[in-house]
Amino acid sequence: MNKTALYNLHKKFNAKFVSFAGYEMPIQYKDGIIAEHNLTREKSGIFDVSHMGQLFIVGDDKLTDKLQDIFPTDLKNLSVNQSRYSFLMNENAGIYDDLIITKISNGYMIILNAACKEKDFEIIKSKLGEDFKISLSKDLSLVAVQGPDSKNLIEKIIPGVNKLKFMFGGDFKFNSNKIYVTRSGYTGEDGFEISINNNDVVEFVETLISLGSNLIGLGARDTLRLEAGLCLYGNDIDENTSPLEANLKWAISKNRINSNFPGAKQIQRQINEGVTKLRVGIKPEGKIIARQSTKIFDENNNQIGKITSGSFGPSVKSPIAMGYVNNTYTKENTKIFLEIRGKKVSASVCKLPFYKKNYHKGDVNVGS
Repeated sequence: MNKTALYNLHKKFNAKFVSFAGYEMPIQYKDGIIAEHNLTREKSGIFDVSHMGQLFIVGDDKLTDKLQDIFPTDLKNLSVNQSRYSFLMNENAGIYDDLIITKISNGYMIILNAACKEKDFEIIKSKLGEDFKISLSKDLSLVAVQGPDSKNLIEKIIPGVNKLKFMFGGDFKFNSNKIYVTRSGYTGEDGFEISINNNDVVEFVETLISLGSNLIGLGARDTLRLEAGLCLYGNDIDENTSPLEANLKWAISKNRINSNFPGAKQIQRQINEGVTKLRVGIKPEGKIIARQSTKIFDENNNQIGKITSGSFGPSVKSPIAMGYVNNTYTKENTKIFLEIRGKKVSASVCKLPFYKKNYHKGDVNVGS
């Protein structure tokens, strides 16, 4: 089982570990998932996401042209140090992975999901050929610091980060060593992701803790992203789901829809003809929680879909879920039924997100 560079620090803070994507990762600490969730919403939380892949591709303008044939994102309009959410897709527009692409000074950095990173690397490498240097880093950790207090705490350690706006990054220094910081995250809160050398990450996190931040496990990360209506790869999206079905059409650049990236023809067809299923928000009645794979029915007892993510939402103080339903049942407030432990439980379709996102959108684009 792989361990991140922060493993011993997690043990020191009495983390409960689980196996995730081949890594031993903290699911929660002594105060529990709900307390950690609330700390992130109200103050500042530190997430070890070093199990995720940090892929670097070095190249000039020819690299941008080549990547345009792989991703449905307009990379030519991307500024240096700007990030964009995108997908790696197959020819049927099924999603191999959802990822974050950042344009850096000498090429691109791509953040990959932990369970997909090795396969993603091979797919991208095979499509790029031998013309560009491509590497999946093993020397770097990735730390997400999220919540309203995060900007003040990180500014004390890394002066200048508050100048970043959402989905922009830059080169900074910690202990005189280069680090890369983006203003991003996957909780719906203002926050940062820090790519930092394995040798420096423990001191960096310990400094944040001493200033008042808190270690947060994967359990609270899941409830936070669900409240924000964000997809979890393997649950809400996979190789059998297209971005349009996942209600993520906004992540495909409009000027790329008629291009030749993998899955483009299927995307064009779905835009013209519509989709048969769509990801929606779902609110169960009462206190029952609908977990992944829960079947969804209409009033006539016809199965119309299934739940892909479900939990109790600590910030909204009620059970919440996301799932796919037939396209005729996507209207807000449509009554549906969830089969839980052999019984049908009333629920309704609702808008996403469940909790308002609090991203920072300032005026300055790049780091110092």
